[in-house]
Amino acid sequence: MPAEAWTPVELLPTSGQPVPLLLDSPHSGSHYPADFGYACSLDRLRQAEDMYVDELFASAPAQGAPLLRAHFPRSYIDPNRGLEDLDPELLDGEWPLSTRPGEKTRLGVGLIWSRLRGTTPIYSRKLSVEEVHRRIERCWKPYHATLEREVERLHAAFGCLFHLDCHSMPANGDPRIDGHSEPRADFVLGDRDGTACCEAFTARVEAYLKGLGYDVRRNLPYKGVELVRRYSDPSRGRHSLQLEINRRLYMDEETFAKTDRFSLLQAQLDGLLADLTVFAGDRSAAHSTGS
Repeated sequence: MPAEAWTPVELLPTSGQPVPLLLDSPHSGSHYPADFGYACSLDRLRQAEDMYVDELFASAPAQGAPLLRAHFPRSYIDPNRGLEDLDPELLDGEWPLSTRPGEKTRLGVGLIWSRLRGTTPIYSRKLSVEEVHRRIERCWKPYHATLEREVERLHAAFGCLFHLDCHSMPANGDPRIDGHSEPRADFVLGDRDGTACCEAFTARVEAYLKGLGYDVRRNLPYKGVELVRRYSDPSRGRHSLQLEINRRLYMDEETFAKTDRFSLLQAQLDGLLADLTVFAGDRSAAHSTGS
């Protein structure tokens, strides 16, 4: 049988004047591969998607910033997890590489997800070592290779890089993560407690969103995980910031339908990107002059 034809990873290159700004949307993928073999309902599984986030930031390439997006779902394999964050108990054989399951795996949302919202099992079977390996080779590695290549290219060209890692979050808190189920902020900025990017980058995004009247929090409940950790190095001019958007701002979480506010939010995020292109351009100019 021929292999299923689909493209797991897509890079949308710039069409505008390039700037040292790079966006990625690792969790907006909605193509469910034929070999997934999940046992839960598809509607339940789709609640894990950061639905429409790539669309919300679709203007990035025209504004000079490449946009990387995954077409595979995070529940299939999560590019925002390290390869060692894997539960060996999910497998039907011995995993040939080292594992170091962390808190995300304990919650059921490690490299290979096992549960939804901590309770609903995704599988009614063990996964083979071979199929997990295929997911890594076909999805995880190409995503990271593409992102790393863009990070290196832009940093070499401009001497600095500002990476915006784009996500969405459920409207209300998860007691396992937040300690409550109350409504979350409109936006959460994760800079790993100030270690993943310069204060100016976080403050610029925060100020713009607060200027629109939004409630913005830092690092609570999301600090940034593998993508921000892996590609940030502020001492070398590489700055990564995770941006979480509350889904109530643009969609119905039960029906998956976009709400009337989608277009407004998209336009506001276009404005944020325009502001960040100025910020990134100014930083690059300052770097080139040594000021």
